[in-house]
Amino acid sequence: MLNEILIILTLSVVGIAMFKRLDIPAVLGYLVVGLFAGEHAFGWIHDRHAIAQIAEIGVVFLLFTIGLEVSIPRLIAMRNIVFRIGLTQVIVSTLSTMVLGMWLVGLSWQAAFAVGGALTMSSTAIVTKLLTDNYELHLPHGNISLGVLLFQDLAVVPFLVLIPIFAAQGSESLVVPILLALAKGAFAFAVIFYAGQYLLRPAVRLVAAARSHELFTLFILL
Repeated sequence: MLNEILIILTLSVVGIAMFKRLDIPAVLGYLVVGLFAGEHAFGWIHDRHAIAQIAEIGVVFLLFTIGLEVSIPRLIAMRNIVFRIGLTQVIVSTLSTMVLGMWLVGLSWQAAFAVGGALTMSSTAIVTKLLTDNYELHLPHGNISLGVLLFQDLAVVPFLVLIPIFAAQGSESLVVPILLALAKGAFAFAVIFYAGQYLLRPAVRLVAAARSHELFTLFILL
């Protein structure tokens, strides 16, 4: 796996340098490197499951840095963008895709819902990286894009909850499984939110009081 990581790093350095020279966003360079190195192109990467896990860790770190830019007060201030434009985008994209899938391809409504949910979503990591690199995240169009992305991230949870229920239940009643799943999700969100408010903040202050750069870095990684 270390050899494959070395291959990815080498290709990334070369690819990003070329894309920067051509004035193309660096994030597209990473995607191209992944395409060429994967098993469907040159096949230089064989342990794709291990690499996928490393990639997920990288996405977590990237979303963590994005989270530093988006506080709860800013999310509340953007509520009109998030819950109006974002909700409209998700509903229109999902329903239009469902109609096309059922009409043109003959998908069942459950399959069309799954496809519609997948095609509705954008990559928060990629778009916010592009906006940040171009210093556009705080501009009007950057705020609108970020608001839509945030609502899409929120919409991922009900999609992930509803799709397995629709697939498993078939024509049976969906009310009880949906309500139960949403209640679990609301409980998990409440635990995460209040843990962040009342457990993490005192812990950060306690670690910061030690005035140790290494300890603070380890705590943030944790």
